[in-house]
Amino acid sequence: MNRREFVRKTTAGVGALAAGLGTKNPKAAWAAEPAAAAVPPAAEKIGRPVRVVSIGFKQGHSLEEIAELVDNEGSRGADLIALPETFRGQNEKSQEPLEGLTVTTIARLAKKHRTYIVCPIDRTEGERRFNSAVLLDRNGQVVGIYNKLYPVWQWECLKKPPVQPGEGVTVYQTDFGRIGLAICFDVNWAPLWEGMSNLGAELVIWPSAYSAGRSLQARAVNYNYYIVSSTWVPDCLVFDMDGEQLVYDKENRGNGTNVTRITLDLDRCIFHQDLNVPEKRDKLIGERGEDVAQEKWLAMEGWFVLRAKRPGVSARQLAREYGLEELRPYLNRSRSEIDKCRGWQFA
Repeated sequence: MNRREFVRKTTAGVGALAAGLGTKNPKAAWAAEPAAAAVPPAAEKIGRPVRVVSIGFKQGHSLEEIAELVDNEGSRGADLIALPETFRGQNEKSQEPLEGLTVTTIARLAKKHRTYIVCPIDRTEGERRFNSAVLLDRNGQVVGIYNKLYPVWQWECLKKPPVQPGEGVTVYQTDFGRIGLAICFDVNWAPLWEGMSNLGAELVIWPSAYSAGRSLQARAVNYNYYIVSSTWVPDCLVFDMDGEQLVYDKENRGNGTNVTRITLDLDRCIFHQDLNVPEKRDKLIGERGEDVAQEKWLAMEGWFVLRAKRPGVSARQLAREYGLEELRPYLNRSRSEIDKCRGWQFA
């Protein structure tokens, strides 16, 4: 089947579900379609592995071309697919509601391949306009909408109608972990990234027009979650929870496209040495060394990383059982304790 025929059938199918069957809730209709096979049982996995795919492309690709890319990568197996910021443009013709052609087309693919997809669009809601990243679940249902907190004021805020700034930090619970979303210019404001950390984000997806480089890396260093980008460049950066760059790919498929696949273990956990080393960590490794290993020792930062070694074991759960406190909770608790030292009543 050629890609035009594929998208015609995809959009027609979703249209029939949303309109032809008479439902006023297209999300409920998407959920009614047959699902693909389930992922392998957790007992076969070590840690909490998540298969992430970043698909980037230069502007100008049609929806049928983008759908073909998503369909191809979804067929290879994925837990989460990320697409670039407002990937169908941000102009007088690109605005569409949540129930529009872009989300319904991509939602059908999420359902078909049993994968989450981050689908950024130039979204309208009544008379308001947002730069949004829509999170679709494995059933093709909309489970989250993040509105860019910091639109580029000299461009987006001067459009007609203007792009409205978002109003809140959002982190979503998926079946594999907690996902945060931020978009492009958002990289420049630390409180957003700290907010995602405080809400328990384990992985942040960052759709963007550009790469950001060290600005993005700094967020992983400071807030200790994985970050995966998907851009118009097109390229993809992946940062570990300690800020180490794991991947940089750029236009690796040619024809103005980039596809990066990586598996991230969301059970890995990072700690400060304070109050954990040597007693608690050494007791854990000494008694449960067949189950958990110290993967990284960052002497200059005073950090270390633990991971599970065999199926059915959670490094995070074992660390808690042995009284270890992860890095971000430790720093948040330290701030509260220091505030008490200042004599602040609310601390």
